[in-house]
Amino acid sequence: MEKKGKILILDDDPVVTLSCKRILGAEGYSISTVEKGEDALNKLAKEDFDLLISDIRLPDISGMTVLKEARIIKPGTDVVMITGYPTLEDAKESTRLGAEQYLEKPFTPEFMINVAKKIFDKRGWILRQAFIDEFRDSVVSLRDKENPVIFYKEGTWARPTKNGLWEMGCDLRYWLLTGNLMYVEFIKGIDKLKAGQPFARIYSSSGQGSDLLSPMNAELREINTKANDVMAALLKEHLSEGWLLWLARVFPLET
Repeated sequence: MEKKGKILILDDDPVVTLSCKRILGAEGYSISTVEKGEDALNKLAKEDFDLLISDIRLPDISGMTVLKEARIIKPGTDVVMITGYPTLEDAKESTRLGAEQYLEKPFTPEFMINVAKKIFDKRGWILRQAFIDEFRDSVVSLRDKENPVIFYKEGTWARPTKNGLWEMGCDLRYWLLTGNLMYVEFIKGIDKLKAGQPFARIYSSSGQGSDLLSPMNAELREINTKANDVMAALLKEHLSEGWLLWLARVFPLET
């Protein structure tokens, strides 16, 4: 089973740690457990975790101290606080220090699964937003109804945009079938594209190159200088989310 993320469980009650390990481990999460706050902080300093689930009452230091230090050591790690002795003051302090959730023990397996799912769903959305923010001008969404993509053939597509310009690009999912993709290279020295003629090449990890054919006669106005950076990001995380890579903006010419 593919692991969904790494979770560190901090609780001195073996019943709680074993339950969390069994429940969340069965859902595909990678689980580590510790009984003391200092051990948790040392583990956080040495390893990366997506989520820390910590009891408030611990045998050495307070869970609130662990929360505060964890936010300094690994600010990217989300924290959920659990307790068998809930108080309004602890709930407020947990929130103030940056905890995502404050939960009362005992809890059902379904409840813990839903809490973890909510945390990781939020993390996934943040990652998607970061990708969109970084490469907003370099990708095209298949869900864009105002400027729909018109597919050409053999993994190359085009669509009209504003000011009479068109965008042309490649569907990486098509070319992925040919092998692991490495990079795109534009054909140098051309400013006018001919329909059916190559304007770029896409290369696999074996070094095999395939021509990307222009769907129209056009004058080249702009190339995507971030194309290879975006391709690497799409292939790693976001290829299934409906993003396409544009390579050139052109002005159509009459035949």
